[in-house]
Amino acid sequence: MGELDGRNALVTGGSRGIGRAVALRLAAEGALVAVHYGGSRAAAEETVALIDKAGGRAFAVQATFGESGAVDRLFEQFAAGLGDRGADGLDILVNNAGVHSVGSLAQLTEEELDRVLAINVRTPVFVIQRALPLLRNGGRIINVGSAATRIANPLQIAYTASKAALAALAPSLANELGRRGITVNTIEPGVVQTDMTAGWTVVPEAVAGLEAITALGRIGEPEDIADAVGFLAGSQGRWVTGQTIDVSGGTYLGPIPEG
Repeated sequence: MGELDGRNALVTGGSRGIGRAVALRLAAEGALVAVHYGGSRAAAEETVALIDKAGGRAFAVQATFGESGAVDRLFEQFAAGLGDRGADGLDILVNNAGVHSVGSLAQLTEEELDRVLAINVRTPVFVIQRALPLLRNGGRIINVGSAATRIANPLQIAYTASKAALAALAPSLANELGRRGITVNTIEPGVVQTDMTAGWTVVPEAVAGLEAITALGRIGEPEDIADAVGFLAGSQGRWVTGQTIDVSGGTYLGPIPEG
């Protein structure tokens, strides 16, 4: 028996990287997991296959966030996938899908800011809105933000603003939904080894520089983040709500003593 037996989960951006690790973690605990993807069907099918091979249950759903009607398509497929498996309702929603943006304030265009806010803020808001009628009492909403919100970086203006806005949702939603036993939290990863960061994590100097300012002395792995999500999704996270939790291994906390 798993911690999440009988629960249904939806993980946006669940086909690769952090999202894949989260989907695998929730499925390993017994949840039926809807693995959302935007562009790569093959990656989503691979994630579902990995879950199936491990004895879990999952299915893929597709929606290109930022396009008109994407949230409707997401939930139409989610409902169909549950129905095909004799299940209904939603217990765990993980808003992981997002886009990165690099550029200074001087370089930022209206189009780029609109793109980042549409996917990183607008979409999670309306995913939550659409999910609420399905979300059962005692459910979990977990938003994936970024430690960039506390680490000054003039080349991440749009990205940082979007993730700060996402984190700001949790306290108000937690208050609104708390009487139903629903918790709402944000986790904020630091740099994690994924295909999105592969371009520079193969550079030894870049990796060494990051490790030097991280208390735990290494770059994060997707499983580090998935374990935090698993805690919040399970019974042990029942008394944590409205919080933003840093899951960066202590990146940039201050000077690290030598020796």
